[in-house]
Amino acid sequence: TGWHAYEFTQLDFEVGGAGFGDVRRLVEAVIAGLVRHVKKRAERELRSLGRYGSLKTPETPFRVYDREDLEAKYEGRWEASLPQDIREPVWVTNIPREFYDFEDAATGRWDNYDLFLPKYGEVLSGARREWEYGKIVAKMERDGVKKENYTLLLTLAKEGKLKPSAGAGIGVERLMTWVAGARHVGEVQAFPKVPGVVYEL
Repeated sequence: TGWHAYEFTQLDFEVGGAGFGDVRRLVEAVIAGLVRHVKKRAERELRSLGRYGSLKTPETPFRVYDREDLEAKYEGRWEASLPQDIREPVWVTNIPREFYDFEDAATGRWDNYDLFLPKYGEVLSGARREWEYGKIVAKMERDGVKKENYTLLLTLAKEGKLKPSAGAGIGVERLMTWVAGARHVGEVQAFPKVPGVVYEL
C-alpha cells in the first residue's frame, strides 16, 4: 500500500484527565502548525518535490466521522476508501479495539479515535483509557485476553493507581510521507526496510 515498513518511528503521548476534545485540539494545532512551518522554512525543498502548491495548511477543527456511519457508506471498506474521498485530515471515532480503550458500558460506544490523511490513510491512533479494575478485568475475560500478560497493569488498577487519561501514537514517517507527497513511506526513511523488498549490500 505504500504505507508500511518493518521499522518505524512512533511518537506517543498521554494526557492526564483528558478526553478526545483535549487530544483533538492538541493534535490539530500541531499538524496545522507543522504544515505552516514547513511551507515557510522549506519552500525550496517542497517545490523540488512538486509538493509546495498541493500541500495546504488544514483548517481546524478537523471533521469527525463515526465509524458506524462509514461502514454503512463504504460497505465495510471504509479504511481504504475514506482517504481517497477526503481533501483534509479527518477523525474517525468509535472503533472496536483492545480492552484498554474506553468503552461505554451502557451504549457500547468506544471513546477512541484515528486520524486519517487524504490519499494516504491512518497516521494516528488513540483513545481515552480504561482505568477501573473491575471493568478492565471484565473486558479481558470477554475478549479472551490472558491476564498473566498484563500483571503490572492489573496490579496498578487494583491499587487505584491508574487515573483517567487519553493519548495517542502518531507515525512519524507516515506524517512525513504525507507532507512530502512521497509515494511510499520508505522514501522518507534513511534506511528503509520495506516488506517484499530485498536491498543489495
